[in-house]
Amino acid sequence: MEDSRMTVCGQVKELPACPVETTLTLISDKWKVLILRDLMPGTKRFGELKKSIGHVTQKVLTAKLRQMEESGLLTRKVYAEVPPRVEYTLTELGYSLKPVLDAMWVWGEEYQKKNA
Repeated sequence: MEDSRMTVCGQVKELPACPVETTLTLISDKWKVLILRDLMPGTKRFGELKKSIGHVTQKVLTAKLRQMEESGLLTRKVYAEVPPRVEYTLTELGYSLKPVLDAMWVWGEEYQKKNA
């Protein structure tokens, strides 16, 4: 029997009955989707993510990365250096969202063509 629970922000929660709602629970805002987009090619440091995403604050980016780590979408590796170096990499679960992001890309391109 499959477990219908997940961890979000450190709390175990029941999964919604609707699979679309489950997906939205994990990638529920634009920052998380942009983080996924930017980590698809590979590992990035915090500063690289902040720069590539744009107008996100350090506080918000940190919170979203922590939530995604707790949900199992990415891993965080801290190097014992001065200054500290932190790298983020998608997990297998995170990479499994690639078809979703690809579909969003195609849909967005079509929308832009029709509405530009």
